[in-house]
Amino acid sequence: MDASALLSRLVSRLKGRSYEIDPRIDARYLGVVTLERAMMKLRGFYRFPLHANRPFVGRGVGLRARHLLRCGPGVTLGDHSRVDAMSDKGVTLGAGTSLGRNSRIECIGNLRFLGVGFTAGDNVGLGTDCLYGAAGGITIGDDTIIGNFVSMHSEGHNYDDPDVPIRDQGVSHQGIRIGRGCWIGSKATVLDGVTLGDGSIVAAGAVLTAGAYPANGIYGGVPARLLKSRDPREGTGTAG
Repeated sequence: MDASALLSRLVSRLKGRSYEIDPRIDARYLGVVTLERAMMKLRGFYRFPLHANRPFVGRGVGLRARHLLRCGPGVTLGDHSRVDAMSDKGVTLGAGTSLGRNSRIECIGNLRFLGVGFTAGDNVGLGTDCLYGAAGGITIGDDTIIGNFVSMHSEGHNYDDPDVPIRDQGVSHQGIRIGRGCWIGSKATVLDGVTLGDGSIVAAGAVLTAGAYPANGIYGGVPARLLKSRDPREGTGTAG
């Protein structure tokens, strides 16, 4: 059995589902990747000695309020990622979920308000170089994939009084809810108050403003609107 087939069987067993590695990838490359994963697992044992499910931990990972971070089996924290879990509900990462390289989860905006927290379901891909501002709460359903340079902001600034600096008028929190099986494209922005239905697609660079976005829609633009439905029984219209 060649290296790719052997590693495919091992990864499939660890993930609990079929995973096939391209046989064209040579054994030396696979060896380097395997060694890197082994080192990440060792860091997990060192950084999370009392956790039942120790994550794979990349180089330079930053953690605050580690006791409020809960991980399912097979979680990966990418190189130089950051998690500040100080919040009411902490941070929960489901089985097989990965936080991409250089990405940040920040649950507390400032010391005047204890944030709500962040929850991602199973097999969620939280892309590289992303920001998840979870002061108002962010939940992401199973099997959702998020592209690189995506930002989510579950907090808004109050601005009703023109005679008071905006920074002194406080903040509001509605929360962000992302459904199961969604795909959010690179450089998209998700603002406070968004509810994105299951199976939806958000185009690269789109901006989702507060409102409900029905399931199985394809959304794009600034602000985002419904471009097309993945359900052939549905037509097109405006998201909001």
